[in-house]
Amino acid sequence: MLIFCARVFDQSLGIIRIILATKGLTLPAFVFGFFESFVWLLAISQIMSQINNIFYYFVFAAGFASGNVFGIFLEKKLSIGYVMVRVIFQKDGDESIKILSENGYRLTKVDAHGVFQPVKMIFSTIKRSEMKKFVDLLLINNPTAFYTIEDVKQVKEGYLTKRKRILNPAN
Repeated sequence: MLIFCARVFDQSLGIIRIILATKGLTLPAFVFGFFESFVWLLAISQIMSQINNIFYYFVFAAGFASGNVFGIFLEKKLSIGYVMVRVIFQKDGDESIKILSENGYRLTKVDAHGVFQPVKMIFSTIKRSEMKKFVDLLLINNPTAFYTIEDVKQVKEGYLTKRKRILNPAN
C-alpha cells in the first residue's frame, strides 16, 4: 500500500511540476520536482528491498498509472494560468459579445471572412479558472458558436478584466 500511495503522490506531483515548468514558474517547479523525486526514492527503495516480489512491481506500475489520472484531475481543479478563447460567430454575435462584456470579459473583435460569408471573431485572454463561466455565458445566446481554447504561456501588459488596471497606449 505504501508503494502504491507513494507512486500516486509522486506521479501527481510530476504532472503538476511539468505544467508549472511549461508556464515558466521555475521556483514552484523546483519544489515540486524535489518532493517528486524524494517520494519516488522512497517507493523504489521498498521494491529494491523485496526485489524478488513481483507483486510489488504491479503495485508500483498501478500507482504510476493512477498518479497520472489523479494528477490530471488535480491540474484541472487548480486551473493554473491563462487561456486564449477564440470565438467565430456564423450568425449575429452582437448579443453574445454584449453579455460577455457586461460580465467583465475584455474582448478583441475582428471582422473576418468565412467560407461563405463575412463572420465576426472575438479573442479573449482569461484565467483558466474562468473558462467554464466564459463558455456558459457565450452559449446563452449563441448555443452553436464555434470556439477554440488554447493555453497561454505568458501574459504581459494590456488588460484582462474590468477589475484590473487598463494600460492604454494612447494615454
